[in-house]
Amino acid sequence: MSKLKIAIQKKGRLSEKSFNLLKECGIKFSYSDRRLKTEAKNFPVEILFLRDDDIPQYVEEQVADIGILGLNEVLEKDKNVEVVKNLGFAACRMCLAIPKAMDYSGIDFFNNKKIATSYPNILSKFLNENNLNTEIETIGGSVEIAPSIGLSTGIFDIVSTGSTLITNGLKEVKTVLESEAVLISNKNISAEKLDILQKLIFRIDAVKNASNNKYILLNAPNTAIDEIRKCIPGMKSPTILPLMNEGWSSIHSVVKEDEFWEVIDKLTELGAEGILVIPIEKMILNS
Repeated sequence: MSKLKIAIQKKGRLSEKSFNLLKECGIKFSYSDRRLKTEAKNFPVEILFLRDDDIPQYVEEQVADIGILGLNEVLEKDKNVEVVKNLGFAACRMCLAIPKAMDYSGIDFFNNKKIATSYPNILSKFLNENNLNTEIETIGGSVEIAPSIGLSTGIFDIVSTGSTLITNGLKEVKTVLESEAVLISNKNISAEKLDILQKLIFRIDAVKNASNNKYILLNAPNTAIDEIRKCIPGMKSPTILPLMNEGWSSIHSVVKEDEFWEVIDKLTELGAEGILVIPIEKMILNS
């Protein structure tokens, strides 16, 4: 049986989260710093540990069938690959930044100036779209130091918290791209490997759905059930079980993580009591 070859970052901000995602999908594998590849023990995948900026090329050339990396690297390398899934972790933004003492009046500020970056292709496309005559200084790392040593007026780089910019006396002035981890695939993947990929995506969806939702149990007076059902409809409808105390029921449902506290406030206003919130390990939604 064929094995699906998946490339993930060997070291760096995406590696640990990529490892964890595969393990949460029930895929068991061993890893050490010295190994460049390994095979899963219970799922037909072979895992390659690579530099993230090499992954698009390896996927395009079918050395790997799929890969996990940041959308920013996919767009920068501009290889013939397909983004098949946004993974929802390792979120960051790609921003233009300048020394904090400078006044910024808008994107035209960068006309006839120089910007230092490790992402010249993404930056060049943005500059062309905005008809800016800006020189790009391509450097491999330590981009934040460029303005202070006179190499450039501003920089274009990845920003997560912004603390590195502040430490180097810089301020964000324009977000060019929102990025996150994505799953990419070779466009000519075989039918057999595509079947394995679809099974993997099914598991990823179950993990993501679980992380985005909470299981909730509560007791409520029967007179409030109709209103509570509107607050917590669940996947189809909540489970409602009568309690021994007449006039009361136990209600079980699922609540979205980003709506959780609003829902809790409404439930308490409606008379809900004994509210329990339980993490969900996996959540499978059939379309």
